[in-house]
Order: sequence, then C-alpha cells, then structure tokens
Amino acid sequence: MGFVEGNKETGESSVEGDKSEGTHDSLSRQPSESSVYATDQEEEDEDGNKIELGPQCTLKEQLEKDKDDESLRKWKEQLLGSVDVNNIGEILEPEVKITSLSIISPGKDDIVLPIPENGKPQGLWFTLKEGSHYILKFTFEVSNNIVSGLKYTNTVWKTGVKVDSSKEMLGTFSPQPEPYTHEMPEETTPSGLFARGQYSARSKFLDDDNKCYLEINYTFDIRRDWA
Repeated sequence: MGFVEGNKETGESSVEGDKSEGTHDSLSRQPSESSVYATDQEEEDEDGNKIELGPQCTLKEQLEKDKDDESLRKWKEQLLGSVDVNNIGEILEPEVKITSLSIISPGKDDIVLPIPENGKPQGLWFTLKEGSHYILKFTFEVSNNIVSGLKYTNTVWKTGVKVDSSKEMLGTFSPQPEPYTHEMPEETTPSGLFARGQYSARSKFLDDDNKCYLEINYTFDIRRDWA
C-alpha cells in the first residue's frame, strides 16, 4: 500500500476538520540488508523535528476554555458535531480504532484485508497486479477525545532496500458513534521484470503527539496478474 511507479503528484484530501495535503518522498538512502524495516528513529529523522505541543485537555475542559467567546464556542460545537456535549466524558487520551482496510481496483472485487491484533499478518498479506490502478480505503472510529493531526505513513522495502516512503495527513476528528471513512489518492503499481516480486512494508496511523494507534508490518507481492 502506498507504492507507486515514480513520483506521485501531491493531492489534497478533504476530511472532517483540517484539510491537509498528502506528501510522497522518493528516498535514495539505503538501509543495511540485515535490517528489513527502518528503525523508528530513522523515520522520525526523515519527518523532521518533532513539534512540541501544548498540554492535552479533556473535552469538558476544551468547552470551558474561552466559553465567553461566542465565535470560539460555535467553532468548537461545529467541530464536535454529533457529540452530546451534556454527556461527554473526561478522558484525556483520544482513542482511534482502525476497523477495516480494503484495496479497491477497477474491474476487480475489493480486497478486504484482515487486521491482526499483533499487527503482523502471517505470510503474504495481499497481491497486486503490475501496472494496475488501486485505492486504499479504510474506516476508523474515534472515541474519548478529539484526535489532532491524524496521519497515515507507509514505507516499502525490496530485498532490504527502501524503495518508497509516503505520508498522508488525514486531519482532526471529534469522537462520534459513527465511523469515519477515508480513501487514499489513486496509485499505480510499477510494472516490468524488476518491479515484480515480494516486498516488505510498514504502515502506521499516528497523531500529532506521535501516538501510534495501529502499526502493521507485512509482506506483499507484485505479479503479472491478481492472485
């Protein structure tokens, strides 16, 4: 997932809350062949220095702040959407649960990916056809508190060499009973003899505090045709 041929054009993703552009970097630095996956420290260095954020507040504390400012109050109520402000909890940490992951490709039945509890699917997780167009679709639930700066990152290696790294900023989301749905920009798998074969990858869902809600380390194939 998140693997394309050449550079991908930056696309804008419209979601609840913030609207941010996804980014895609082609990286030439090669990790040692003894390490299949990059270290967390390497990924942090590539993303730049971590931004220091202010102290986190519960939803009740957020609503109490600047309550005399009418414009701020309305903005907060709009952000919270369907949340019952009279029945909200006082839990500090937001919770994000990824409930489904699917690969959608024209003329092909959707590939629904099972999400293992340990984040490590057994064997090949999926197979992509070379030169095919596809979209990654996922749904997620937000509870307890507002999650700020939710983003999706994906890094791909082949024979121990990093071949692709991408990041998509999803936005800020308030807790609600209904799940959110997001579709990534369309991508195209590479084709040709050197593109075919097995890849290893790591996908993460993180927020502004670099709290990781899901990390999946997996392998996938690119073949002449769908498996």
